[in-house]
Order: sequence, then C-alpha cells, then structure tokens
Amino acid sequence: MENERVIDHSRRKQRVRLVLILVAVLIFVVVLAVVLGVTAIAKHSSFKDVVIKKCQTYLKENSNMARENDCDIIWKAFEQAYVGRDPCDVPPEAYDPLINSVKQDVVCNTMLFWSKTKNTVKAFTDDRDCLDILEETLLGFLFDELTWCSKNESKETFTTDCPSWSHCPNNPVRSFWIRASVNFAATACGNVSAMLNGSLEAPFSSTRTNRTACDNPSLHSLQNTLPTKIAYNCREVPYSKVEGCISDPEIPCSDCL
Repeated sequence: MENERVIDHSRRKQRVRLVLILVAVLIFVVVLAVVLGVTAIAKHSSFKDVVIKKCQTYLKENSNMARENDCDIIWKAFEQAYVGRDPCDVPPEAYDPLINSVKQDVVCNTMLFWSKTKNTVKAFTDDRDCLDILEETLLGFLFDELTWCSKNESKETFTTDCPSWSHCPNNPVRSFWIRASVNFAATACGNVSAMLNGSLEAPFSSTRTNRTACDNPSLHSLQNTLPTKIAYNCREVPYSKVEGCISDPEIPCSDCL
C-alpha cells in the first residue's frame, strides 16, 4: 500500500513536470511569435517612416511643391507597385501610379544624366543650382540608396533578402530606377548634359538607360542613334578639373563641363 502511494506521488510529480515543461514551451512559442510579429511590423513601419520623413524634409526645403504633393498619397502609390508581388515580377510600369502622384516642374537646360559616375556627379551638383540630377528630384531623393521588396500575397515591405540589381530584371528597385529614369528623360528640355566615365572601354551601350574619349566608337554609336533634330557635342574633361569644381562651387558650371 505504501509503495502504491509512493508510485502514485511520483507519477503526479512527473505529470506536473510535464505540464510545466509544456507550459514553458507554449509561453516560449507565444513570446517568440509576438516578438517576430512586432519585429516585422517595426521593419515595415521604419521603412515607411524613412520615406515619409524624407518626403516631408524635401517639401519643407522646396515649399513651392508642398501644395501639389502629398507624402501619404505618394507612399500609397509607391507601396501598391510591389507589395504582395513576387520580388522578381515587378515591371517598371508598376510604378506608373507613383510617377503620376509626384508633381514637379523641371527647369530647361539644367538636367544632367550620368553613367558609372554617381559619386562624382552627386559631389559636383550638391552645392550647385545650375544642374539637376534624378536623385535631386523629389522622386529620386525619396528612394536613393534604399532597398525594398515584398513577397507573394504578403502585406509587408522587406528591406533585407531582396533581389540584387542583377539577380532578376524585374526586381522592385531596378524597375523603379528604370521607370524613374525614363520619366526624367521624358521631361528633359533645352540643353541636356551627361557625365560618362571616360576610363571605361565602352561608356555607351544601346542596352543601357544612359549611354571614353570622344572619338570612341561607342560614342559615335550614341550620335547615330539620336534623332537628326537633336544636336550632339562631346567634350573631354579631365577628372582633375571636375575635382577642382567640386572643391570650389563658385566656379561656373560652364567652366567645368
């Protein structure tokens, strides 16, 4: 009889331990799920917050555009382009609503395109009003240096584990810049400049959005692809001269390019 009590007591202790272990595991799973959920929301919110804040900053510094542009409307148009879609199946035209949601007038004779010279171009234009690049427009400023994507049937925005630029042609970031570049080019008027890297063997390619020396065959190809009504002129500018203009913003743009 005494042995039965001992065995029964031992079994109850085992059941208690088992219940406690199960409760502990359940709590762990619930806590983990909550933490992961909060983290996912935080990542999405932080990316949205970054974009909205950049938008508000830009409109504050360019108050003449504030009435025609709404940061929340711009965000919603941007988000609908890629959220819930395969990150390799976001074509450039998916950003058409975003392009249409941004209102910005262009100034003729100030547009500068670039290829393989981003850092130099940005340094050159930072303290100058005579030339504008895509990254200095509202649309380009919002998403410059950012990475984003979503997944099939997801409602979230991710900033990690997204396709790289060359991983697939229709990834969200690449498609955005292709569409934004086309729009930037479509609004160009007057004299348009392009800064290319003269150290490349062939700085112009018909397969690129933007096209070493002026006698390079690739630049002759560029000239031949232009409509006859568009005048073409190429000048070779030493990098040292561009560096001098970067360090001294008082030098007129016409003396730099």
